[in-house]
Amino acid sequence: MTMQTFVVLFLGLSFGYKIGLATVGLYILEGIIGMPVFSNSPEKGIGWIYFTGPTMGYLIGFLFATFLAGYLNFKTNIIFIFFKLIVSVSIIYILGVLWLGNLIGWDKPVIQFGVTPFLLAELFKIALLTILGKQLLKLRKFI
Repeated sequence: MTMQTFVVLFLGLSFGYKIGLATVGLYILEGIIGMPVFSNSPEKGIGWIYFTGPTMGYLIGFLFATFLAGYLNFKTNIIFIFFKLIVSVSIIYILGVLWLGNLIGWDKPVIQFGVTPFLLAELFKIALLTILGKQLLKLRKFI
């Protein structure tokens, strides 16, 4: 389990979509130019080669998830925060599976490779962010 999706959602939730998108965009750009910021790099290659590999859809999904987590403003209602985070993380997995399926072929069990192993960890991260979310949104008005 990595904490990448946690941080992506945290950035959007805490700092809003503008700072969140700038931060995640810079992270992706650093990886594209060859800095070893992506998970399992440089073992699996660096730069553009790694970016266009099986995880590209997920990495692009990070941008959309950050935007949604930061843009959708539900004040401090914990139920709405939870659903906002569920929708945001779902975008990561939808884009990730679409890219992964196109890359390795739809005849393979794409959902079992790209989603199922991570669901329990995602639920934990979303629950943790939901609990922290009320406090983060209160702090956000000072930024």
